[in-house]
Amino acid sequence: MRIGLDGVPLREKKSGIGHYTLELAQALAAFAPEHEFEIVSPGPFSSPLKSAPNLHFTDAHARGLKRRYWWPLGLPLYCRRASFALFHGTNFDLPYWTTCPTVLTIHDLSLMLYPETHEERLVRRARRVLPLMARKASAIITPSETVKREVCEHLGVSEDKVFAIPEAARACFYPAPSSETEPIRRRLGIEPEFILFVGTVEPRKNLLTLARAFEQIANIQLVIAGEKGWLSDDLLAYVDKSELRDRVLFTGHLSDDDLRALYSSCRVFVYPSLYEGFGLPLLEAMACGAPVVTSNVGSIVETVGTAARLVSPADAGELAQAITALLDDSRARDLLSSAGIEHAKKFSWERTAASTWEVYQKALSSHKKAQKHKR
Repeated sequence: MRIGLDGVPLREKKSGIGHYTLELAQALAAFAPEHEFEIVSPGPFSSPLKSAPNLHFTDAHARGLKRRYWWPLGLPLYCRRASFALFHGTNFDLPYWTTCPTVLTIHDLSLMLYPETHEERLVRRARRVLPLMARKASAIITPSETVKREVCEHLGVSEDKVFAIPEAARACFYPAPSSETEPIRRRLGIEPEFILFVGTVEPRKNLLTLARAFEQIANIQLVIAGEKGWLSDDLLAYVDKSELRDRVLFTGHLSDDDLRALYSSCRVFVYPSLYEGFGLPLLEAMACGAPVVTSNVGSIVETVGTAARLVSPADAGELAQAITALLDDSRARDLLSSAGIEHAKKFSWERTAASTWEVYQKALSSHKKAQKHKR
């Protein structure tokens, strides 16, 4: 059996959805070695990708298919040519027509629930296309029960069609020794004691509240690691005009090795996001032993369980108090560090792949029954 997966998330620098797509595909290939998996993209991939005997990466543009009209025409034609038994849209989108069953991953509904934090063109497209994709899909995967409930409520999808399957930190994230972290910190200009945030710099991540909280914390550096995204100018202007300017460092995109070093050596990892579908940086930080302070909202609570300090993302004072309490209490930091490492071990891409494979089987079975009924 040949399974197709959406490779569009792997055309750019890998972010959360890119990592999800690649880790899932690799874990599926290992879980079901007797089957073939193909990641297909309308253009070249951003970097060389490690393959496996039953995992293939296809640039369909190089095979003669045009990138324009990829979803309504190019991908459906390729799916038919490749004779996929099933196609998995790993990033909200599916081919507009296909004869095989389809599985759709909806990572979150921020485009619909928090439209002010996204570009207007993306919001318009999501409102038009996402309900159609949700109805078309044979089955839907979400990373949390919270998003599953939102999908059922806001997209009008039956609960028995949606499956919550958590993600996991990648194997490259584990506690790194100081001999590894110190040279990387020095190269990046990071002080021995620092607070860390990792993620795209955008309004949904609530970094203005973090900056206001940080103004109440003395004598420590704040490191913000991630690409500057949509509407980041307000945050940059706030920092530049305040006394924070010399204590806040924006690193931009970092390699996994650099991130592991920062996760492993930060005093506190802070993630005050207003909304997440899952929150992969939280598990990455925990896997490296970072004490975590994060928001007490829906899916984030699902992700971190009892292994993090939870605060209201709207309250800068509460956030500052939680960070300060950990900075002043080494024993509390050690306890959270140990709890986080153990908690992160509960998640694995092998388990994610096994659960995803079960969804594939259900989608295939439902499709066969529907085809028999049509006859």
